[in-house]
Amino acid sequence: MIENPIKALAAAGRPIINGWLSLGSAFAAEIQAELGFDSLTADMQHGLCDYRDAVATFQAIRASGIAPLTRVPWLEPGIVMKSLDAGALGVICPMINNRAQAETLVSYMRYPPLGMRSFGPTRALVSAGADYASKANDSVVCLAMVETAEAFENLQEIVTTRGLDGIYIGPSDLAIGLTNGRLGPGFDRRETELVDATKRILEAAKNAGILAGLHCGSPAYAAEAIGWGFDLVTLTSDARILADGASERLAEIRALLGEEQEAKATASGY
Repeated sequence: MIENPIKALAAAGRPIINGWLSLGSAFAAEIQAELGFDSLTADMQHGLCDYRDAVATFQAIRASGIAPLTRVPWLEPGIVMKSLDAGALGVICPMINNRAQAETLVSYMRYPPLGMRSFGPTRALVSAGADYASKANDSVVCLAMVETAEAFENLQEIVTTRGLDGIYIGPSDLAIGLTNGRLGPGFDRRETELVDATKRILEAAKNAGILAGLHCGSPAYAAEAIGWGFDLVTLTSDARILADGASERLAEIRALLGEEQEAKATASGY
């Protein structure tokens, strides 16, 4: 079976730079894969990706040798197992609130006797290798999202769940949950209470010997998070990159046209 880049980078002590795919576009995934991300995550929870879109993105990024990941919509066995069968080397699952849910997630991702995953890796046998059946349990990465007040309260039992490879912080839901809605959603939090909570989750993961991931909105904050000790950081999504890039180009041309119009008005005496 091919080596999972997530585990290889983590073992080498190198940070994992993850891209986020919200558009459901295989071509957008292919472009980002060629730019040098370490992994790309097809978002089937809040993104526009469905299962077929996720499969197409996995196929599009295969040649680049980076890790295909997916965020599944919910803790549900069918979509977790189908994502792995399609070739995902890691699954991020939202709204994991306690040990029981974390154990359930792990069970969906491991073949017996470690779990209850059903065998039928249709694409994974091609994309990952013919020995997939004997290697998958040790290779695929299971990440539980810690993003609610309940999860924060049950943090220690979640991070010590046997077979869990790591946690992934959803900063928007975490902000809403920990403050009862007083603070709204958003990335790159600077509020002291949220920074402290983020670092507490990070510390718990590190003490448990598992990976810690954080969804970020900017390269600067992602770099800062790596400095804190995060193993995996997600940069802003393909949708946000498209919007930001288009906005910058549009602002640039409007500014140039404005300067040109001003010069013409001055020359004509207006």
